[in-house]
Amino acid sequence: MWALRRASINLRNRGLSSGIARICCAKPEIARCYLENCNSGIVDSHKDLSNTFVHSTRAYNTSSSSNPYMEARTFSSEAGAKSNEEQTDDVADAFTELDTPLTAVKEAASADEADESMSEAELSEGENIENELDTLETKTDAGERRSKTRATSAMFKAILASNNLPVGKVLDKWVEAGNEVTRTEASMAMFDLRKRRMFVRALQLSEWLESSKSIEYKENAYASRVDLIAKVRSIFKAEEYISKIPESFRGEIVYRTLLANCIAASNVKKSEELFNKMKSLFPITCFSCNQLLLLYKRVDKKKIAEVLSLMERENVKMSHFTYQILIDVKGQSKDITGMEQIVETMKSKEMEPNTKILLSLARNYVSAGLKDKAEAVLKEMEGGDIVKNRWACRYLLPIYASLEREDEVERIWKVCESNPRHEECMAGIEAWGHLKRIEDAESAFDKMMKKLQKPSSKHFTALLKIYADHKMLEKGKDLVKRMSESGCSVGPLVWNAVVKLYVGSGEVEKADSILEKAIKGRKGKPLCDSFLAILDGYANKGDVHNAEKIFMKIREAGYTARAKPYKSLLYAYINAKAPAYGFRERLKADNVDADLGALLARVDAFGKKALTKSSQNLLDV
Repeated sequence: MWALRRASINLRNRGLSSGIARICCAKPEIARCYLENCNSGIVDSHKDLSNTFVHSTRAYNTSSSSNPYMEARTFSSEAGAKSNEEQTDDVADAFTELDTPLTAVKEAASADEADESMSEAELSEGENIENELDTLETKTDAGERRSKTRATSAMFKAILASNNLPVGKVLDKWVEAGNEVTRTEASMAMFDLRKRRMFVRALQLSEWLESSKSIEYKENAYASRVDLIAKVRSIFKAEEYISKIPESFRGEIVYRTLLANCIAASNVKKSEELFNKMKSLFPITCFSCNQLLLLYKRVDKKKIAEVLSLMERENVKMSHFTYQILIDVKGQSKDITGMEQIVETMKSKEMEPNTKILLSLARNYVSAGLKDKAEAVLKEMEGGDIVKNRWACRYLLPIYASLEREDEVERIWKVCESNPRHEECMAGIEAWGHLKRIEDAESAFDKMMKKLQKPSSKHFTALLKIYADHKMLEKGKDLVKRMSESGCSVGPLVWNAVVKLYVGSGEVEKADSILEKAIKGRKGKPLCDSFLAILDGYANKGDVHNAEKIFMKIREAGYTARAKPYKSLLYAYINAKAPAYGFRERLKADNVDADLGALLARVDAFGKKALTKSSQNLLDV
């Protein structure tokens, strides 16, 4: 851990607590480096986070509006108005097969399948709440925790073969047939459903178990239920459910489950309110602080230092995941010196970098153009014997590809090629695709298909993304048809690849139509990346009207407080040579802290030209 001191008087004048001192660090300069060199900077906040979390006595309000994201916002301009409804709604090609029922596995993917395409996915794995909730684990009489079994339960098989009948009816018949509902059986079934992201059915199972009183419900089971309600319905419904949980089981894990889902939804207000509520009920944990760091990494980096200060005051020990978030923030800001100092601080606390931290370091070195340092980290992961340390192959392949080291990709792939694991095939597809060796990517895909008894949509999506990146529309269509015939589930990741495939081929309107069908069909919450791909497509055309429509859909989906949609929207106005009236007010209203001054100046110029032209017309009259 390191200091969170700020020698600068400016920082103290910005309202941060003077108690921002050090966290047991022998090198206070690391803190200064962290605070001063981050691209986001330390700027005035609307509210002192320290006071919000540590001193707030505000009552916690569990009531909520039905849809907090449906604020009224008018378009900045009517320039380029052209209704997308004029475009055909008929997707008369292979992709229409994705709209037809497939199998019982076709459950809507959860909203948090992936919030966005950034490295958040890798980060969230370290502290994913599902790791704690994917089973209904309980302690044995001896106090030992039951180990997870990987066997497929008979209960799960019955649910899977039910042709989409309600889980309650399926299990009623299953019990009538003489089957016994045990805690182990229920735990295994819940694990299998979660593993396949069949959250709707997992929730139905949870509801049946509680209503039928088949097993005794304990805190972990209630927490699992909260997680599923948040995924399938909303965080507000999950919050309502918490109030119905018996007080003796309304523990910290239940609340932090809801917190993790609020973070996944990037709901800053609700996340901070809930954190404050938890502080009044339980000791602050590293998990909860890490969730806030993950949120602020995404939406408000200036608050990261305040969370670290809070951890210092409450004597919360930092975990590997804490360091990983901080390393990634420094890497994203291209502050490599600061990133390396964080690593040294971690080592000084006798915490060696784990695999995920090494991956973050390597990726950030690649991003900064420091190829030698990136390769040094990769060699460290190999450990001198890649055959012995074959587990590293899946991680090494895509990073070597990003370094354009075709020879290294070939060397690593040869270790796996004769008998590749499916994770290695996925990595190989990504690596060969990046190197534009499409045939090799297809070969890796075929090897994976031969090994998998029942491939899922994520396996097809790996190759589909390659086709999208290289604008290979016909091959993409053929692959989607093959995926449909295999009975795979369809979710946000598939739609994201399909949308990008069409946008890359210049068919933005068709991509828009496909995503609209996914939304109406409730096939899962689309990724922010899907909306952004379409928004960028319209922006490049200077189609302000449709760009604004997609922007509103981004807001309705809950992807708020992000600078990227605003930046893309500004480019739509720039390419349309149209003024964006009231844009600064929109940024302020949405609390978006982004350096868009140069783009705003460009659209302001269009407004001045329009005003000058109008004035000239009056003079002519």
